[in-house]
Amino acid sequence: MAEKKDYTTVEHKKPYRYEEDGLHVTRGCGWSAPGCHLGCGVLLYTDDDGKLVKVEGDPENPFNQGRLCVRCLDLPEVVYSPDRILHPLKRDPKNRGKNQWEQIGWDEALDEIAGKILAAKEEYGPESVAFYSGTGRDIGQYITRLCWGFNSPNFVFMMSGQSCYSPRVAGCFSTSGSFWVGDYAQQFPDRYDNPQWERPDLIVIWGNNPVVSNSDGLYGHWVVDCMKRGTKAIVVDPRLTWLAARAELFLQIRPGTDGALALGMVNYLVENSLYDREFVDLWCYGFEELAERARDYPLDEVAEITEIPAEEIAAAARRIGAAERAILQWGVAIDQIKETIPTAQAVLSLFEITGNIGKPGTMQQPASILNYAAGWGSEFLTPEQEAKRIGQEAHPLIKMGFQECVTDDYIRCLETGEPYPIKVAWMQTTNPLACTGVDAKRTLAAHMNIDTIVCVDLFMTPTAMALADYFLPACTYAERNGLRIGDGAQRAETINKAIEPLGESRSDMQITLDIGKRISPEAWPWETVEDMYSDILEETGHSFEEMQELAPGYPPFDYCMHEKGLLRTDGNPGFQTATGRIELWSTLYNSLGLDPLPSYEEPVPSPRSTPELAEEYPLVLTTGARVWSMFHSEHRQIPRLRALHPEPLVYVNPNTAARHGVKDGDWVWLENQHGRCKRQVCETPIVNERTVSTDHAWWRPEAPCELDEGLYDLWDLTVENLLSYDCGTSGFGANYKNTICKMYPAGEGE
Repeated sequence: MAEKKDYTTVEHKKPYRYEEDGLHVTRGCGWSAPGCHLGCGVLLYTDDDGKLVKVEGDPENPFNQGRLCVRCLDLPEVVYSPDRILHPLKRDPKNRGKNQWEQIGWDEALDEIAGKILAAKEEYGPESVAFYSGTGRDIGQYITRLCWGFNSPNFVFMMSGQSCYSPRVAGCFSTSGSFWVGDYAQQFPDRYDNPQWERPDLIVIWGNNPVVSNSDGLYGHWVVDCMKRGTKAIVVDPRLTWLAARAELFLQIRPGTDGALALGMVNYLVENSLYDREFVDLWCYGFEELAERARDYPLDEVAEITEIPAEEIAAAARRIGAAERAILQWGVAIDQIKETIPTAQAVLSLFEITGNIGKPGTMQQPASILNYAAGWGSEFLTPEQEAKRIGQEAHPLIKMGFQECVTDDYIRCLETGEPYPIKVAWMQTTNPLACTGVDAKRTLAAHMNIDTIVCVDLFMTPTAMALADYFLPACTYAERNGLRIGDGAQRAETINKAIEPLGESRSDMQITLDIGKRISPEAWPWETVEDMYSDILEETGHSFEEMQELAPGYPPFDYCMHEKGLLRTDGNPGFQTATGRIELWSTLYNSLGLDPLPSYEEPVPSPRSTPELAEEYPLVLTTGARVWSMFHSEHRQIPRLRALHPEPLVYVNPNTAARHGVKDGDWVWLENQHGRCKRQVCETPIVNERTVSTDHAWWRPEAPCELDEGLYDLWDLTVENLLSYDCGTSGFGANYKNTICKMYPAGEGE
């Protein structure tokens, strides 16, 4: 039984279903599919024929306060897209990569899939079945339960080094016992008017563009809300973003050198006694060791490494040291560095030694239900099976409560069959060939060794077309009920069905329940998904049906929890670590043979680590530039969203473009020692002359779809061609956002 907590709910003016201007309105939350990480409050408008006609932001929802991006506003075009797959499909495995599908009934499809999963378990063990999830939304927890309920240890996020969110979560838990998010009053229904909250003096936006890319439960406009109230900003980014142009300081960093910058700033804070001595003395462990390590990073050397002037680094450090209340708003750029663990440790230490932990307007431990960083259903995974999780022997940090395989080791397992073969793969809400998986052709070849592959999605994707033997159609959030929980959300929301599912599509949760009952019924005791949601919501004291009227629900929250014994399981003051303190020198890392202190390792390749290679590939390439109208590899087939960003772009300084003989709108190839991809030039001064920046996850749904016809132009367009599987020492992190390349015009007809 879950421990009941005193949740606060919102008093709404209207029920969650009501009538307005001749339309039926359903209040709820928009998460996925499609969607991003947020779960904004939405109003879904339907007509008398049950058709979704428009979407608006819910002004009564404290999270987004009525604000929405174009992806939510354009939901009707997604729902009624002629490209949606609306019936289960099947094809002969010998026809992988060919558009030769046949329609199949749900029961027949699920029975066949379950038969293959159970047969693999019988012959090769449950570890021979792998369960894949994509970017964290409201589906990952159900897939972990599907995986662990089956007693398979192989939950897969097909990204080298798990380089999205998980590294920062792992690092934070390892050194302080908790993940940390900025305090934007998101834990209070009355938000900025709550008397306990205090406005941060400073927000340091590091490797994140929050008004476009919302991570860790953050709604990016909260940063703007705080700035309107007087908060100042520092931005660390290779690109001059909208927020950087409005910041007090903009540090235009060379991609991948964040660890050096952070340690240089730590050194400056210590040398100039700008840290919080009282907080360090009371709550930090290993300060002297950190200070000694940081002495290896004097400002002049750090300036040379990062390409940021020394005086700007010093000014930023002074500003952090002087702030009464400061927030670190960091993003996946920290995760997408090969040695992400020591980098994240260095960056966070700036805010730890300045005492920006636990106080109003600083960093807080987020409360959540089913935090998807930890997954759901681990009680079903036996210790014997957990020990078989791929990659943890070589990377022992993965053993310490983190849920995923090490993808780099998993690829080698698919290629070699060692330590055992993978016979069945269940892929849900993921498109690794076009998005997460580097070296797409290697990823494709490795997966061809799997006997049976199932894909669950809304649309046909390059991954499904190339690899799937079964395609199961999911529905949008307008067509289903669900929950928005986890991911630092600090609230419980309900996703409320407004229309009937199109065709035979089913919700992702219904699909996991249906297959779960067939392969591990003990883990799936519920008759309906709504019964399952009510069990998950038990700690709120409300059923799913009750929460539909009351959501969002907010769990109890306290500031300075480390002082009150609210962070440790033993009830003592302090942090949930071996020493009871924030470990600037990590006892856990030391016990695992990792460096206990933060450090910096020059990216490979780079202008400094591989100067000879850089002569051939003189540009620093950073990938993953986010855009308003698309989320990773999604939305390419939605006309209005595609029209806002119709082609893959490379952002090039005008002087750089001129030197390379190209101009705005030209098509070019980006190439390095691993491969090449095609891009359209966007001349802009937001990047410096040494750096180019590009979108990720590109494919063209309108292009020929079959594998031997180019697979939606994937081989030409995916920037992952320029990246390789090469994770960090800990098993976390990979260089997605920092490599080198050359640029040259595409030939006629290319």
